[in-house]
Amino acid sequence: MAITTRSPETSRKARTLLKGVCMAGLVATASATASLPAMAGPNDATQAPKVESKSEKTYTEQEVVAAAGDFFGGVSEGLAKAVHRVFAQYGQPNAFIKGEEASGAFVIGLRYGQGDLVMKQGGRSKVYWQGPSAGWDFGGDAVKVFTLVYDLPNTDAIYQRFPGVEGSAYLVGGVGVNYQQRGDIILAPMRSGIGIRLGASVGYLNYSREREWLPF
Repeated sequence: MAITTRSPETSRKARTLLKGVCMAGLVATASATASLPAMAGPNDATQAPKVESKSEKTYTEQEVVAAAGDFFGGVSEGLAKAVHRVFAQYGQPNAFIKGEEASGAFVIGLRYGQGDLVMKQGGRSKVYWQGPSAGWDFGGDAVKVFTLVYDLPNTDAIYQRFPGVEGSAYLVGGVGVNYQQRGDIILAPMRSGIGIRLGASVGYLNYSREREWLPF
């Protein structure tokens, strides 16, 4: 059997070539690894926070029509039109009040009511309201009230006085609507019942935690 003998020069060149191939492989692997995107772990501080959609913070028109219909005892064409008109002007509310009230007026009027405040993102509270009105307003009523509430930061913010918005009252298919506002918070009470009063009255309603018999 023949034995091949390599010269020292040939062995040195072979080792140099092998070393070059190994270095090239290491460089290629490092480059590929560096180009991979960083994988965030479950507790990574850079993980993006969950962003709530608008539907999670406010009521849609369909939700309000359904809730008001259940409260009033049925969805009428007038109720659907009244809700649509309020939504067209102010958009989606983040809370509502459902309750009952009684009132009467002969130029000077009084109104008393009570109900439950419900917020879309959680929170429920009992609320009472009372207040005077003055203007070309006559009659009396005992009605159910479903009030849309806009930009209410928390349940405690409802307990204050809300002046009526002059000239905002209107009647749609047996549903009376008017607006009240305090700062950024807007209330849109919708009333349906016996003897709805609709006039040019301007007054306020004071919303409180307990019943107050003095409206002033």
